Amino acid sequence: MKPAVDPLAQLTEIRAIMERSSRFISLSGLSGVGAGVVALAGAAFGHWYLHNQFEGAGRGGEYGSSVVDASGFVRLMEGSEADRLATLPFLLALAVGIAALATVVAFWFTRRRARREGLPLWGAVSRRLFWSMAVPLVVGGLFCIQLYLRGAAGLVVPAMLLFYGLALLNASKYTVDEIKLLGISLLALGLVAGLLPNYAFLFFALGFGFGHIGYGLIMYNRYERTPRPQ
Repeated sequence: MKPAVDPLAQLTEIRAIMERSSRFISLSGLSGVGAGVVALAGAAFGHWYLHNQFEGAGRGGEYGSSVVDASGFVRLMEGSEADRLATLPFLLALAVGIAALATVVAFWFTRRRARREGLPLWGAVSRRLFWSMAVPLVVGGLFCIQLYLRGAAGLVVPAMLLFYGLALLNASKYTVDEIKLLGISLLALGLVAGLLPNYAFLFFALGFGFGHIGYGLIMYNRYERTPRPQ
């Protein structure tokens, strides 16, 4: 006599198979933590560089006394177009360096998880995930450069947060649901950052740094952490 088939178990198995085939589930939570640490380090380095670059401003220097206690980024915003153009190569190199290093860290942790759990790393779903994020990020990056060149440097970080949030929302249909929550959080943070442009590096650290770390820890504890034996 054949054992009775559990319909609920069959449905659960079918659902798991469909999710594996339609969603990129190899993404590691530790990749988010690593990317967040890289973003925090980049924000700290950028703040340090601009502070030293414009440390004479606000002390009777060319930017006036209204920015005596301002950060280097504020002094840059209130400075001349020549200062902004001279600083642009550093800011571009910093942004590209943060993005590249964060991508390498994320790829390493994700590949490690994929190998450990026998999950696919590159296929039709991961390609759709890549392009769904790449288009908003490239367009957003070019738009941020235009903002900076037009003298709206204070809106660059808010725009970065908004476009990255939109990229995550666009990609969330191809991966885990936590990506959508991170995207919504970054959109909200970007809107607030637009009202407080003087705190650009703080919002950068909150969104790209602590946002990634928090999301990564949630992902790791929910999907990857091995439960302790009772």
